Amino acid sequence: PSYLADVPEWNFDGSSTAQAEGSNSDMFLVPVRMFRDPFCLDPNKLVLCEVLKYNRKPAETNLRHTCKKVMELVKDSHPWFGMEQEYTLLGINGHPYGWPDNGFPGPQGECPYYCGVGADKVYGRDIVESHYKACLYAGVKICGTNAEVMPSQWEFQVGPCEGIEMGDHLWMARFILHRVCEDFGVVATLDPKPMTGNWNGAGCHTNYSTEDMRREGGLKHIEAAIEKLSKRHDYHICVYDPRGGRDNSRRLTGHHETSNIFEFSAGVANRGASIRIPRQAANCDPYAVTEAIMRTTVLNETGVETKDYAEH
Repeated sequence: PSYLADVPEWNFDGSSTAQAEGSNSDMFLVPVRMFRDPFCLDPNKLVLCEVLKYNRKPAETNLRHTCKKVMELVKDSHPWFGMEQEYTLLGINGHPYGWPDNGFPGPQGECPYYCGVGADKVYGRDIVESHYKACLYAGVKICGTNAEVMPSQWEFQVGPCEGIEMGDHLWMARFILHRVCEDFGVVATLDPKPMTGNWNGAGCHTNYSTEDMRREGGLKHIEAAIEKLSKRHDYHICVYDPRGGRDNSRRLTGHHETSNIFEFSAGVANRGASIRIPRQAANCDPYAVTEAIMRTTVLNETGVETKDYAEH
């Protein structure tokens, strides 16, 4: 296919994926974005789809549907996003890739793992670079990568993307990551705290601006958005991981370069503040995160309830 319109809808058995009952299990795959296929190569394509139930209503797992409606409402503000996806490489046995079988590598504070170099400090760079090249081939808006603080933990950055494009590109980058790791016989986990103890967790820091924020004098618009976010802390924490904050609570302890999950804070060059924005868990859904930010900062919603906007 040359255009998204060339791709037909498919259906599948939702009971096999815990998305439907066996007695009425048809689900629809509706194509929404197309990428080049870095595994089968041209002219093959990877197609991102929304999932609809038998009655054409969005599946409970389809968080893109409402995000797209919200992005349509705020399109005149031209929201840009960039998301920094941290992840950890594991062996098939669940032990961090490259770590000693019966022990631990040197502590974070003593060995330069972060943005490091050398076989005794960096594990899996060939996997990371293969993922990067595959994303570039696919047309994913990937823009950087680095080794993270915990050994075998990495990060890649996607963006800037406008509106719904952010979630689409990050989800495709995640798919490609898992697919590349499969070829190497390793596993990529987005768990926010894959190793207990004195090791950094994994987040998905979200960079965001509107057109007003990017103009001369934009700082006042940034400060106004931070004020709105401060009054809706509990709502955002619940949205920022798929288990309503329970996954993130293992990570946002106030230690290891994080702020406390119960407190909102903002600061300049402060790695422990909420607003940079380091609240999202590594396993967050980017549709949910970007939608929540727009609801609060542009649509001026308050409290823990969200408004249901009519179809346009």
